[in-house]
Amino acid sequence: MSGPACPACGDGDYSPYGSYTDQEYFTLGGPYDYRQCRACGSVFLCPLPVDRLSEIYPPNYYSYADEGGGLLGRIKSALDRRLLRDCHSRIPGRELSALDVGGGRGWMLDHMRQVEPRLKYTEVVDLDTRAGDLARSRGHAYTCRRIEEYESPRPFDLVLLLNLIEHVESPRLVLTRLARMLSPEGRVLVKTPNHEALDARCFRGSYWAGLHVPRHFTVFSRESFETCLQGTGLAIERFSHTQGGAFWAASILAALARRGLVRISAERPAVNHPAFPFLAGLTAAFDYLRMPFARTSQMFIVLRRETPRDGTAGRTPANTR
Repeated sequence: MSGPACPACGDGDYSPYGSYTDQEYFTLGGPYDYRQCRACGSVFLCPLPVDRLSEIYPPNYYSYADEGGGLLGRIKSALDRRLLRDCHSRIPGRELSALDVGGGRGWMLDHMRQVEPRLKYTEVVDLDTRAGDLARSRGHAYTCRRIEEYESPRPFDLVLLLNLIEHVESPRLVLTRLARMLSPEGRVLVKTPNHEALDARCFRGSYWAGLHVPRHFTVFSRESFETCLQGTGLAIERFSHTQGGAFWAASILAALARRGLVRISAERPAVNHPAFPFLAGLTAAFDYLRMPFARTSQMFIVLRRETPRDGTAGRTPANTR
């Protein structure tokens, strides 16, 4: 079949992937049609509800809240700090700056300040109109805008795209713009779902939460993400898979809800169900055991500016801004 271009590679040849309703926040009805690009393998939503963002991201959306507490939250915080410390250790300079795209109230930037004393300027770009005052009270600059419309007056040494690139209308455009914002030794840290994981295959026929219908516009594999990077001015420095306990948990709860065994609703979405932390922890442990030999449902990707063949600093054509 031919139709709208794949957001990851621009090809117009695709096959049907599946039709789903929102079984986490129950927004906009549906069903929503996902397609799979024959050229790069990405899974993408068509059409994209870009004019209804305030509806598909309700006021109780999970990322609008602070980081979760409890044992799982503390473990996740410790792992996040270790990852951020490793990223910063590879960036030279006496003073560093960081941008968190979709960072809400800035709790991840709080972690960064704890592990990196050189970090002097931090900024959040997000759509949450309520998060600005809280982010500023924590010492972070805040811009309420889509990243596609954001212009930075300064370069950044580290940009966070944590579960964000799958939400944007044009991932190639976003990556190209971020390449222009990076300092020469800067890094972009990406976390994004992988549709080639076991849970994606198990729940494809019903509801896989890695699609986060209809909020995930493009879901990648490693290969399709590499294709998406072509021409953006960025290149992969490091790649790894990580656990997808949240996807497992929301998928399992959706399956149980369809059978009438649990109740989830717009007022109490899957992520707020009492069983969610237990299911997420159990399946995260399962994924950690499999990671040495399996593609789990989240990917960590560290990007840096691409070095052209002539050895000069990476440049991006002016008409991509």
